[in-house]
Formats: sequence, structure tokens, C-alpha cells
Amino acid sequence: MTDYHPAEGTFPRSSEEIAARVKALEAILVEKGLISTDAIDYMSSVYENEVGPQLGAKVVARAWSDPEFKQRLLTDAVGTCRELGVGGLQGEEMKVLENTDTVNNIVVCTLCSCYPWPVLGLPPNWYKYPAYRARAARDPRGVMAEFGYTPGPDVEIRVWDSSAELRYWVLPQRPGGTEGFTEEQLAELVTRDSLIGVTAANAPVGN
Repeated sequence: MTDYHPAEGTFPRSSEEIAARVKALEAILVEKGLISTDAIDYMSSVYENEVGPQLGAKVVARAWSDPEFKQRLLTDAVGTCRELGVGGLQGEEMKVLENTDTVNNIVVCTLCSCYPWPVLGLPPNWYKYPAYRARAARDPRGVMAEFGYTPGPDVEIRVWDSSAELRYWVLPQRPGGTEGFTEEQLAELVTRDSLIGVTAANAPVGN
């Protein structure tokens, strides 16, 4: 759902269009001497390989596999993430919310785009749009439905408003059919959107 545009409830912006805009902005910044191409390449590499949802997936996979780690994570997200070497800027204060059979959590920042960078990377565009910020608080089920996710009517939906002081993210439920999976295999099922709560983790292939 990378190009999802909640304001219009559809996908009007292609990956090619977004990439073209990014390249144009990059060229302007470089031309004006505000940033170098080396700096851009470095930051891109950091957020693609060192910081991002793959780190959140790693933490979730450990929590699914280790009940004691999971309990520590729910009690002290920042300290427990550090056990796996995960932490840093925009993750100084974090809280993890557990999805269960009866509760589904969804995260929004109604004022701007506060977001736990160390575990989720940079926020997707749709997370920053006023339409998502307003609708996630007012109609979370409608938002999740547009992502193809429809928790049952008996599931309580809880909306959490992230701020600069405290950034929330979600521990999705472990999919069925994953008994015996390694942590690496489990991590492959965790998506950025499931860490925000607008979708569930992916089911294993064949389920």
C-alpha cells in the first residue's frame, strides 16, 4: 500500500510519479548547494539498510518467539529494543501496543507526523496527509477497510495519537500456521503497515 492516498480513497499516484518528484526535488537541492549527492546517497542507504521497518519486524519476530522478551517489550519498549541494537533519533520514547483477538490498535499523529523512526524508518506519505490524520481518529474501521483489512465487529478498535513525547507502534498478532518458523521467517511476515495497525501481518504462503 505504499502509494495509498487516503484523501481520495484510491491510488492516484504511481511509484513512477513519486520517484520523478523526488528526483526533481533532489536536483533542486543539489543545484542550490543545500545538500550533496553523497549525503543523499548516504541517508538513503541508512534508511534502506540500517533503519526501517525491517528492524521493527526483527523485534516483533523475537517477541512472537520469546514470551519473556515480549513482556519486556510491552513494559519497556525503548530498553527492550536496545537489546537487539535498535534505537536512536525519534525513538527516545516509544510504547508498543499489542493486538489480540479482541483488540486492534491503530496509530496516528493528529497534529503532524510523529513516528518511531528506529523501528519503522521514515513515515510513508499517507501517514502525513491531513486526510489520514483526521479519518484514522474519526473512522478507523473505514481506513483499515481501504487497506483491505476488516477486523470482526466484536474486535475493539483503539486509536492512539503519537506525539513528540511518546511514539506508539503496534505488535501485530502472530499469523496462524507459523509454528516452527525461525525468527527470520517470522520477520518476513511483518509489514510496516501492520506495525502502524492499519493491516494485519501477512499470512505465510499457502495459508
